[in-house]
Formats: sequence, C-alpha cells, structure tokens
Amino acid sequence: MLRSLWRSIDRFSVQHFEHVINELRKIKVVHRQNRDFVMDLLQSVVEIVTYGDRQDPHIFECFMERQVLADFVRILKISQDSKIEAPLLQYLSIMIQNMDSDHAIYYCFSNGYINSIISHPYKFDGGDLAPYYVSFLRAISGKINRDTLCLLVNVQGDAVVSFPLYTEALRFAQHEEKMIQTAVRALVLNIYNVSDDMVYQFISTPPVSEYFSDLIRRLRDLCFRLDGYVYDKGKMDTQKRRNGIILESDKIVDELYYFKDILSVDEPRLTRLVTENLLNGLVFPVLCSFMASKNKNGSDLSAITSLYIISRLLQVVGGRSMVNNVASVILYHFLNLNVRIPCEGSASDVHDVKTFSKCLNEVERVICYAPESNGSESINGTYLGAHWEGFMSSFNTNSSNGEICSKRSGIFAFVFCEDHNLLLASIYLLLILTESKDLDCLLSRMIGLYEMGDAMLQTNDASTSKSVDGSIFIRFIPEILRALLNVLAFQQPLSIMMLWHAGWCLLKLLNFDKEGLNSDNLLLFTTSYDQSRVNFLKELDGVWFDHIPNTLITELASCKRVLEQSSQYKDPLFMLELVLHQQCTNGQTSYFAWQRMVDAVKVLSFFFTIVIQISISILLMNPLVSNIH
Repeated sequence: MLRSLWRSIDRFSVQHFEHVINELRKIKVVHRQNRDFVMDLLQSVVEIVTYGDRQDPHIFECFMERQVLADFVRILKISQDSKIEAPLLQYLSIMIQNMDSDHAIYYCFSNGYINSIISHPYKFDGGDLAPYYVSFLRAISGKINRDTLCLLVNVQGDAVVSFPLYTEALRFAQHEEKMIQTAVRALVLNIYNVSDDMVYQFISTPPVSEYFSDLIRRLRDLCFRLDGYVYDKGKMDTQKRRNGIILESDKIVDELYYFKDILSVDEPRLTRLVTENLLNGLVFPVLCSFMASKNKNGSDLSAITSLYIISRLLQVVGGRSMVNNVASVILYHFLNLNVRIPCEGSASDVHDVKTFSKCLNEVERVICYAPESNGSESINGTYLGAHWEGFMSSFNTNSSNGEICSKRSGIFAFVFCEDHNLLLASIYLLLILTESKDLDCLLSRMIGLYEMGDAMLQTNDASTSKSVDGSIFIRFIPEILRALLNVLAFQQPLSIMMLWHAGWCLLKLLNFDKEGLNSDNLLLFTTSYDQSRVNFLKELDGVWFDHIPNTLITELASCKRVLEQSSQYKDPLFMLELVLHQQCTNGQTSYFAWQRMVDAVKVLSFFFTIVIQISISILLMNPLVSNIH
C-alpha cells in the first residue's frame, strides 16, 4: 500500500493528460500570481501531445475530442499579463514542428484555431515577442501543403478574402532584426511553392501585392546608401568606406537572390508581378538616369554604382525578360541611329536597315508597353512609357555624323570616356549581356561578339556574316581595344587591380575579335609590356630579390585564374573598389620595398599571361604560321 503511494505518476498517460486539461480549464484569468502555473500546464500539454502523436494514438484522440487548441486561444484572451504570450507561442511552435502525421497537422490547422492565434492582437512594442511570433508563423508554413493550405485561408465564393498567415507575416518583412527578416522570407517562399490559383490571385492583387513594390523601394534605398559610401564627401576614411561598400553590396545581393528565389517558383502571375516591379521600379529608372548623363547629380545614382547594380542584377536574377529589356534600353540609341542614318554607297544597306528597323520596332514595343497584368500591379504603370520623351531627349540622334553620335551616346559615352573605372565597368556590362544565354538572337547579332570558334563556323552563312560585320563591337572593336590599351599604358602608376581588370576585358574582346590587334594597338601593348620588364629587372637588384621566384610562381597562377573568369561569375564589386583604391606611396622602408617587388612581379605576370593568350589566338586564326620555321 505504501509502495503504491510513492509510485511515480505516468506523465504520458491519457489519465494524466485529462488531469492537465482539467486544471487548465479551471483558469479563469491569467495574472502575475498564476502565470508560472499556467505556463507549466501549457508546456505539459505540448509535451504529452508531441509524445502521443508518435507513440500513443489515444492521447491525440483525447487532444482532438477535448478541443485543447481552443484552450490556447482562450488563455490568450483571458490573459492580463502579456508575458504569457511568448512562451505560449514557443510551445505551439515546438508542437507543430514535431508533428509527423498528416492527420495531426490537418486537425491542428482546421476549425480556425490557428488563424485565431495568428490574428490575436499582440502588443509587439519593444518587447521580445516578435521573434517568438514569427517563429510560430514559420513553423506553420513549414507544414503546409496543397491539401492543408485551404484550411488557413478564408474564402468567399471563388476568391480568397483573407490569409492571416501571409498578411501577418508581411508586417515583419522590413523588421530591423535580420533573423526575423530571414524567417519571414522563408515563410513567404514556403507559401509561394504550395499555393493554388485562388491564393496566387490574392497575393497578386492590391493591397497585398504592394509587398513587392515595398521590396523594390527597400532595394533602391540600399542602392543609394551604397552610392553614399562610393562617393562620400570626405567624411570617412578609406577603410571605413570600403567596409561600408562591402556591407551594403552584400545586402543588395541578398535582396537580388530573394527575387531570384521568388522567380524560381515559376508561377506566371508571380513572375510577371516581380519582373514588372523590378523593371519599372529599379532597372528603367537607373538606366534612364545613367544613360542621360555620366555625371552624378543630387537625385540620381552615380554612373559607376548604376553599372554595378545592373551588372549584379543580370548575374543574380537574369532571365530572358530582364536580360533583353536591359539590352534593349542600352542599345536603343544604336538601333535608332542605324535606321535613321544608313550608310551610303552599298546595295546591302537596304537589308541592314530593314534588320535594324525590325529590331528597333521590337525594342520599342518591349520598353514602351507593359504586358497584360491580369490583376498584377506594377509601379506607376510603365516607367519608360511615362518618361519616354525624357529618355529620347538624352540621345543626340540628330547628328549628321552617325559614327561620332554612336560613340557619344548611350553606353558608348562610357566606353570612350576618360574615366578608366567607367570604361571597364561599361565593357564588363556589355560582356555580361554578350555571354548571357538568355539574350535574344537579334540583339546578340546586334552586339556582334562571337567566340572565334563560333565565328569561324559561321563564315559560310552570308546573312550572319553581314549582320556581324555591321554590329556594334565589330565596328568599334579597334577603338575599344585601344581604349583598354591606353589604360595599360597610362603614365601615372595604376593599381594592380586596375591592370588586371583591364587585362581581363582585353582578353575577352580579343577572343571575340578575329582580326586581333592592329599595328598601332600592338605597338601600344608592346610599349607597356617592355616597361613592365624594365620595372621587373630593377627588382633583381632589390633587397627582396631572393623571393622573386616563389612570388612569380604564385602570381602567375593567380593572374591566370583572374583572367580566365567568366563574366557570369566575376564579381562586379571591383567597379566600386577601383574608386577607392589608393596607390601605395613611395618609401624607403622594407615594407615598401617588398610591396614594390610584389607589384612588379604581378604586372609582369599579367603581361606575360596576355602575351601567351595573344600568341595562341594568332595561331588559331592563322594555323599556317605554326608551320613556319
């Protein structure tokens, strides 16, 4: 008899569960004095239900029969102490996360109890409740599928009128804590991946669809903050600016990858909504101000930041619509010019003008008129449609000299400018477009960059050859190469970073150019190469000469990796870093001598690698040369 009195109570029995439920229902109000007792009861309920879901079906049957979730709702309503809310949400999150059976999940989501808990008027003012609440919402989203999603929406007729899980989560979309932002985005993607037609219609209809325009506004704010670090008015030191640039650029990349994740859901309405907001809220405004002027004013992003943003967007988000819209805008002036100012004296010009005219009409259709939105909303209609006159006025298409006009308009105003950073950044953007598999074939021929192997295979195609011969790069390639070689031959000391990126652009263009360097450009390159050899030979008499062999091996391998990078994977952050780079001043200390030696080796490695690549290119294009002894 005494032994039975001391026998421990089975905490995971139906009888004990019934006892806990009865104790919980005796609570009429939650206040400071009984708060801990109520929290213990709630914790016991969750522990027993989680055990029952896996081990004892009778426990879960009791949970359903006694409608225990209704008691969680009741506790929230009768609580006079808000400190009960966080643990209650935490216990529910644990219970939902640990449920394995579809039957248990289906029951929990039915009867509207979960929606009641989600919609409860919590007080989030400054406390620690928000992380628990968002964690609870994310736990729910992790268990939804196409069968259970319908239990969490309210429907009238054939339309969803409310979806508390989604709309309440969006209230925390711009929360200052990164962990909460990440949880909300994971929740949103979970919903997008299991939604049906009615839910997609709800998501893509105002005011709910304003979430996407809010994302764009946040992204634009980040772009301006990044630009503030790039062109700081002397208030910060270089290292602080560099740290700020890296931090803000990382935030921008995170935002772009989130857009990429949404587009990866591959739902047409969602894709259209995101693409229109990106184009009209970010891409077109940035491109319009960028193409209109290469100088920064008070209201627009600087040209270098604009080039970085667009390049990053194409790399991360990409997609046929995005790539072709960007290409259409930056090449519009060239298309327009070739229709207005055909070359004289050639019978084939009629064909070329017709080709350009067809492409021009397609470009204007794309950038002036938005696709049917089917209920989705874009930002202010279509940006270019509303700013078309201003966009057109930025191009000097009335010049009688088409060649000069082409070089001074649009993207070529930066390719042929004196700013080395803008030169490299604009060529880099064009190379991204060229190497994109999503670029329309007509625009691809317009740019006219083909790998040498492809160009050789296409030489028998008369139409392709004619199109390529009239393309942008083929027309200007000697001058573009000369502009890059001028960077390499610049008299003032340049950063190694500047030389390497200029060399990367040079090699890419040489791979596309079957003619190679002309005599003037080859002389310019040879002069730069000879100067690098002179500087290297000086270091053989320096204090660090014994480290030159190992440094040379290391730098040759490093240089080869840099120069072989694809434009799709090359980080465009170099555009912004070049703005900040400070050349080391001359000095007599051992550190400066070491740095001077390393730089000389890097420059020689860079030129040596380019010489090898140029020699290979010559042999590929002129195989008979290899037979000459």
